[in-house]
Amino acid sequence: MPAQRGGPAHSLRGQRLVQHCARLAASRTFEIAIVVVILANGVVLGLETYPDLGPVGAALRPLEWGFRAVFVVEIAVRLLAYGRRPQDFFRQRWNVFDFLVIVAIFVPGLHGDSALLRVVRVLRMVRLVRFSPGLRTIVSALWRSLPGIGGFFALAVVTLYVYGMAGWLIFGEAYPEEYGDIGRSLLTLFVLLSLETLPELVAQGMELSPWTVLYYGSFVVITVNLLLNILIAVFVNSMEEVRRLEMTEGLASGYDSDGDGTPDEVDRIAISQRLDDLRTLVVELERELRIDRDDGRLRRVGGN
Repeated sequence: MPAQRGGPAHSLRGQRLVQHCARLAASRTFEIAIVVVILANGVVLGLETYPDLGPVGAALRPLEWGFRAVFVVEIAVRLLAYGRRPQDFFRQRWNVFDFLVIVAIFVPGLHGDSALLRVVRVLRMVRLVRFSPGLRTIVSALWRSLPGIGGFFALAVVTLYVYGMAGWLIFGEAYPEEYGDIGRSLLTLFVLLSLETLPELVAQGMELSPWTVLYYGSFVVITVNLLLNILIAVFVNSMEEVRRLEMTEGLASGYDSDGDGTPDEVDRIAISQRLDDLRTLVVELERELRIDRDDGRLRRVGGN
């Protein structure tokens, strides 16, 4: 009998804990606090690169353990916020990334001052992305644009190879340091993508033949301008797709205060649409009844 009385009480305490963690994880203050801790962790990582810090260096180690404790508590709060379905926490890629970065610190092989441990600690700074919607959109757009960037990369490699072979044929004997073989030719053209070496290479080519201007001019137009614009177009298209996806997910996961199974945002859109339809109907009805508005009063035109 005592176990039966303790069961509901224990369940009630668990529900309160889950609700408290959910409110805390969703609060703006909690997010700002974690962002401040991540930035402070970045400052500490930067200070550790200096060899002689004196007494400051001795205080950095306890700070690192403090950061670890804060991040562990953060992950625990966000996991508890899912209640009896903690597996839902791992449905979001950013949550999986956060969890792995925090848990990796406690892997037995990652102790001391190893290079891999430093890499894992530096990855904490990447967690800032999840707290900024704009940065998340950019990263998601980059991820979604990878197939398109792959096609762009293949086209860029083919274009560079063709121009590299042409450069070897044209300038190979006269300028072996820049175009002596396909490797040097490709390296010269790759550096030329920044346009910093363009004046020197054009002047160098003019000494050989004025027609070399066509080679460099076409290279700049095709690779630097055309291919770069294609890359920008692919990324912008991915940005638009990500924004539409985020809008759809936001509507699908919106808060439902009236419990009708439809998110409040969708309800507001539907109500707004219905009001627009009602306004249109009233205007058409007034037109049919030949009713005019005068000083806020209704007056039948041509009536008694």
